[in-house]
Amino acid sequence: MSSLSAPFLSPPAASSRRGWRRVTAAPITSAPAEVAVEEARLEARVEEREGYWVVKEKFREGINPQEKVKIEKEPMKLFMENGIEELSKLSMEEIDASKLTKDDVDVRLKWLGLFHRRKHQYGRFMMRLKLPNGVTTSEQTRYLASVIRKYGKDGCADVTTRQNWQIRGVVLGDVPEILKGLAGVGLTSLQSGMDNVRNPVGNPLAGIDPEEIVDTRPYNNLLSQFITGNSLGNPAFTNLPRKWNVCVIGSHDLYEHPHINDLAYMPATKNGRMGFNVLVGGFFSAKRCAEAVPLDAWVPEEDVVPLCGAVLEAYRDLGTRGNRQKCRMMWLIDELGLEGFRAEVVKRMPRQELERASPEDLVKKEWERRDYYGVHPQKQEGLSFVGVHIPVGRVQADEMDELARLAEEYGTGELRLTVEQNIIIPNIQNSRLEALVKEPLFDKFSLEPPILMKGLVACTGNQFCGQAIIETKARALKVTEEVQQRVTVSRPVRMHWTGCPNTCGQVQVADIGFMGCMARDENKKPVEGVDVFLGGRIGSDSHLGDVYKKAVPCKDLVPLVVDILVQHFGAVPREREEEEEE
Repeated sequence: MSSLSAPFLSPPAASSRRGWRRVTAAPITSAPAEVAVEEARLEARVEEREGYWVVKEKFREGINPQEKVKIEKEPMKLFMENGIEELSKLSMEEIDASKLTKDDVDVRLKWLGLFHRRKHQYGRFMMRLKLPNGVTTSEQTRYLASVIRKYGKDGCADVTTRQNWQIRGVVLGDVPEILKGLAGVGLTSLQSGMDNVRNPVGNPLAGIDPEEIVDTRPYNNLLSQFITGNSLGNPAFTNLPRKWNVCVIGSHDLYEHPHINDLAYMPATKNGRMGFNVLVGGFFSAKRCAEAVPLDAWVPEEDVVPLCGAVLEAYRDLGTRGNRQKCRMMWLIDELGLEGFRAEVVKRMPRQELERASPEDLVKKEWERRDYYGVHPQKQEGLSFVGVHIPVGRVQADEMDELARLAEEYGTGELRLTVEQNIIIPNIQNSRLEALVKEPLFDKFSLEPPILMKGLVACTGNQFCGQAIIETKARALKVTEEVQQRVTVSRPVRMHWTGCPNTCGQVQVADIGFMGCMARDENKKPVEGVDVFLGGRIGSDSHLGDVYKKAVPCKDLVPLVVDILVQHFGAVPREREEEEEE
């Protein structure tokens, strides 16, 4: 792994040929077909100007409002040219008086990981960090706790579905100092929102799992360094058509959810070399959800970063920038055909070469996904890790400090975040386990949560998020608690909540999903409700769930969920169970 590096790639000059080119495409749901692609369509739609990438004038007709905001002022200048210093000195009244500064606060600051909560917390921001592979330290956790503590009831933190921290309550005037503090503990929030690459996801048990295929940490660290320019900013990848997700798979459990990422690296050997087969195009959106498809490509481990750069450049150069609902990378793959898209990636590889997929896939197809809660032995003799349940991912400053203390006192000062919004404390001496599990924090953050709580995930909801239609976190806990009182379930059932169709809570991968909407009660009055999804699967036989029932009032959910659990998941009503015991 020491030979891996993160070079900055630049695409070869665009072809000057004109006319039509025929490529073999592999549509998602049908056999390969011929797709005709006009050569002019393969001209890059962006160009580099003064160190930043901008949409060419001739491709600006019909672009969406967000693209116009980017053209009006380069968002990265707020960081790379320290524009945040001047912006942070303005009052919100002064900011709102100008369209330029209002767009700075509501749109461009997302390039710095700052999201203005205009609707529900006017003048306050959510800040999203970058934590490659979900790995963080006690020192970093304490610093984040110190930031949110000063904001009182407005300050809290969430573990996200991309192994990441989001902190809440931030005020603009504090941002320059917070950014310096983040850098001081080796963290960054840069390029974590809007049309950027999101946090690289990997195996939360990387390096400690006795069953792991490959340690994903080095790859994700390199990807993050490459994408963010070592946290200094990398404008080559800050003007994508839409957001973009990447993961590296390291376990048979597929904790990383490869099928919902724009780029997923699947471990595979080829002729004795370690490397990865490649999936592309997975995504969720309000109007469409699609599973990632094989690119018919394999890269040796040293080409993980170059391939990522080539895929990003193809997407940046050729992706559409009109209707935001049709700008994710899979739409480009559909347009060019899978082979046509692959050809554009090949053009942007350092040697314009890309091997075909390897048949030597290392992920076992028949594998029961393991539970990481509680105490488990590591591959290192005499050490264990402890999986901690964080109900719907929400923590307060004092709890973060306590997690940091436990990691430091019992382990090596390291914490791991998971995509299910939980935390793992690794590297604990077995002789210290008995004392650790008795710590008071685990009265709230259980090591052995109730079976229906184990797979419970919830997005931010309308407590803080302006796009959410319903409240999610408290409601998810309440509904699950009430359901648990009515049925007994013999196996985990993953239930995900999301406040709106943007599906940050990833309801389509859940066994049972709840997507916020407005519904009508028995009196035809509008009330908060959900569309219920059923049948999502993760793992090698992954499948996105389908709508089971639309517009269910939230107050009517408990009996419906009970019925679903009994009919589809073998649950037993507690009344019947008690009768049988008698």
